[in-house]
Amino acid sequence: MTWTAPKIDRAVPIEIGTERELLESTLDFHRQTLLMKCASLDEARLKIAAVESSTLSLLALVRHMAENEYWWFCEVVDGQNADDLPYYGRDDDPDADLNDAAQDDPVAVFERHQASIAAAKAAVAGHGLDHVAEHPRTGRSSVMWVYLHMIEEYARHNGHADLIREGIDGEVGE
Repeated sequence: MTWTAPKIDRAVPIEIGTERELLESTLDFHRQTLLMKCASLDEARLKIAAVESSTLSLLALVRHMAENEYWWFCEVVDGQNADDLPYYGRDDDPDADLNDAAQDDPVAVFERHQASIAAAKAAVAGHGLDHVAEHPRTGRSSVMWVYLHMIEEYARHNGHADLIREGIDGEVGE
């Protein structure tokens, strides 16, 4: 039997709650939306590039967002050591998360994405929304801003994912 990306039961974001609950619910919605765009596709289809000249594929987007989860929540907000985080990027190719996806095992990619979300949630849990993180590369960012940035990052890439998926099998998103 050929592996296919799992189907996702996407939860609708809440509309009433604390600021943190609203941010987390909306971010989870967008996390699930990316995975929903991949649902039921096999390895070959997950690796289809958006256009011939690009390395952007659904699998590349999942890798990229796993990397963003670790970067923003674990490294920037929580101050974890980048050398200890499982990044795809390398010194010789900081965009390896996108560029090397065609050689990766989708099962491992999806597992890493889920691990990155769990690590991100654990990393941010100890910091209030007004906590300001200092990072030598990105400067100062509040936890609130990081949540908003990640929602924007997923939303933008979910648009890419929607177009890629439509090109693969005609499936259109919502």
